[in-house]
Amino acid sequence: MKFSLSWLREHLVTDRDLGDIAETLTMLGLEVEDIIDRAEALAPFTVGEVTACSPHPDADRLKVCVVETGSGQVQVVCGAPNARAGLKGVFAAAGTHIPGSGLDLKKTKIRGVDSAGMLCSAAELGLGDDHDGIIELSHDATVGAAAAAALGLDDPVIDIAVTPNRADCLGVHGIARDLAAAGMGTLKPLKAKAVKGGFASPINVTLDFPTDQAAACPLFIGRTIRGVKNGPSPDWLQQKLLAVGLKPISALVDITNFFTLDRCRPLHVFDADTLAGDLSVRLARPGESLPALDGKTYELDGDMTAIADADGVLSLGGVIGGESSGCTEATANVFVEAAVFDPIRTAATGRKLNIESDARYRFERGIDPASTGPGMEAATALILELCGGEASKIVTAGASPKAARTIRFNPARVLSLGGIDLAEDESVKILESLGFATKPQRGGLSVSVPSWRGDVDNEASLVEEVLRVHGFDNIPETPFGQEHVLSAPVEPAERRRIGHARRALAVRGLNEAVSWSFLGTGHARLFGGGDDALRLANPISADLTDMRPSLLPNLIAALGRNADRGEAGLALFEVGPVYHDATPEGQAMAAAGVRAGTDGQRHWLKQRRDVDLFDAKADALAALAAAGAPVDSIQIEAIAAPWYHPGRSGSLKLGPNTVLAHFGELHPGVVRAMDVNLEDRGPVAGFELYFDAIPKPRDRAGKARPALTPAPFQAVERDFAFVVDAGVSAAQVAAAAKGAERKLISQVYVFDLYTGDGQNLGPGKKSIAIAVHLQPTEATLTEAEIDGVAKKVVDAVAKATGATLRA
Repeated sequence: MKFSLSWLREHLVTDRDLGDIAETLTMLGLEVEDIIDRAEALAPFTVGEVTACSPHPDADRLKVCVVETGSGQVQVVCGAPNARAGLKGVFAAAGTHIPGSGLDLKKTKIRGVDSAGMLCSAAELGLGDDHDGIIELSHDATVGAAAAAALGLDDPVIDIAVTPNRADCLGVHGIARDLAAAGMGTLKPLKAKAVKGGFASPINVTLDFPTDQAAACPLFIGRTIRGVKNGPSPDWLQQKLLAVGLKPISALVDITNFFTLDRCRPLHVFDADTLAGDLSVRLARPGESLPALDGKTYELDGDMTAIADADGVLSLGGVIGGESSGCTEATANVFVEAAVFDPIRTAATGRKLNIESDARYRFERGIDPASTGPGMEAATALILELCGGEASKIVTAGASPKAARTIRFNPARVLSLGGIDLAEDESVKILESLGFATKPQRGGLSVSVPSWRGDVDNEASLVEEVLRVHGFDNIPETPFGQEHVLSAPVEPAERRRIGHARRALAVRGLNEAVSWSFLGTGHARLFGGGDDALRLANPISADLTDMRPSLLPNLIAALGRNADRGEAGLALFEVGPVYHDATPEGQAMAAAGVRAGTDGQRHWLKQRRDVDLFDAKADALAALAAAGAPVDSIQIEAIAAPWYHPGRSGSLKLGPNTVLAHFGELHPGVVRAMDVNLEDRGPVAGFELYFDAIPKPRDRAGKARPALTPAPFQAVERDFAFVVDAGVSAAQVAAAAKGAERKLISQVYVFDLYTGDGQNLGPGKKSIAIAVHLQPTEATLTEAEIDGVAKKVVDAVAKATGATLRA
């Protein structure tokens, strides 16, 4: 919302400077985004007077002017047809930058005649499109004075950001009301003197809506004004519109734009001579179209509010007018409209047709319904003043919506909700200055909400109004009380372990990605989704139609985009929700990672290799360990989800039914079906981890971590090579060995697998070598104790898997 300082002062009596006003606006919640000082850009330009003007001796269209600048006379060669002696215009001396053309003036010769400056047009100053003649200033302008002041451009423009709930501040009067409440001055009352109609309007209006759709336009009033003369609007009105970025069109159109900005009261003017009979406000019919004022033709549907005559739709209520009934210089009779339109329907119409207009912007936020009648009277008076004519009596269809609301308000809530101990009379003063009416009642106040504050509907909103005007910066800083020396963590353990897993994956060299929670139906079906229940009713894009069943597809797509840009080693992970059904229970937190290309290791002793399922397994185990999962108890099963490569994937489980993670190489067919080109990068390895499946940590009796007790005795490591059947997994061997003596065995890991040719080991056999790490805690192990543990390991593995020690 833009307005000039002088425009604001037409509604606010104040002696405060621009800085105070801007700071107060921001503190009121009307954040000042910019202050545009047009005079600053025009500082080099001054008022000059042409004292003599003669034809150029060598050019028919040029003139040689002698210009008094206030500091001496200069000669200027000018091609403007309106250049003449006695004219006062905008002078630019040599060395001045011309914003409209981007040129820097220099002293020069034009057809052999010296020229030391320029008399400027509006286009050359960047003030409009007029470049046919130079600007003509008032004869009262002082020669040598700043041109900006003579042009009326020494008035700064304030640009504020208005939140969607503050429709009342989409007019200059509403902004002035807030400033007056904050002590910036006194609000001037609006003048809305009724204009007596001299005849019955020949054009009537009817509201033709089904009963359940009557809210589309509850009130429509209008009147005919005959005998108007439509031409350019006066300079004061054009300057107001130009200051806020609107192009003046004609007096009738400029008047409607003025009231839209001045009072947040959108209006529309029809050329009455183009109308075919009376007006009907109704829902548009499928197949109808509207050639609009913006030069485009829009196809309408039955959810749009249309204003029509016997020949068809003339405009879309609250959105845009039609070309056929627009006002031109030939317009002699007009029909003026002031109405109330449904905010939701107005917004939906604008979105469907992609129309942005000042009227739509205000109607969809909810304008003051009580402004309809006064707005009509004020607009009528200004039309008669600027365009002449005679006004008819007002015709009315419908009635103003009942907007009166009363809220019970306890002034003590300002302290309990807002933290300021404010006297009741101060709260009353603030509310009444904003237009609220207060009346004492038992236990507090009864507050009547003004019609322009549709956003205030409860006691907390009234507290906010009091705080806003009193000043949020006046709320005292109050530290929270501390019950203990060390504060308990605010974040629950379930959330903390997600953060731990995220850090663990980052440490392993994966880059975190954040993708949409949506994807296309085709991609969703590749990963077990695509159900109708998870399809979005209003997707933001045609290829983002479904809630994601897995984090993998968006990560794979991201891999492809990075590969297309030449990235070598690709490794990404994401933590976020996945969706299995439309219930709250169907949403789960997961982590997933993908790798493609080489493993990223570069060393002269090490040959680079493609990533494989073991990289994905290591990523998943690292994340599970960081999240607090009992990794020592995890079982590995060579079965995974169908989007993984069979035989090159697996699952990490606790017990037979609890799946903590899937890992492995992604199925090449799935990757190709996603139209991702990674075939030259080798396999794509990935994993999916499900946080909800990880057992919750047990509550400890104390809050402190147990004391660290490092073992003071030397550790011992022994290697074992077992011959087992080909179907026995290394995990089975390691688990059996670990369970042989849990008090001493701290770690077991596999370091070799040998299958041979069947001659050394026997048919259907393989060799698995493990290292067993012994860590005593009470005394150094003797050789006999070590041999005893070794025998237990051999016996335990033999019993669990049928293994024998390899000779």
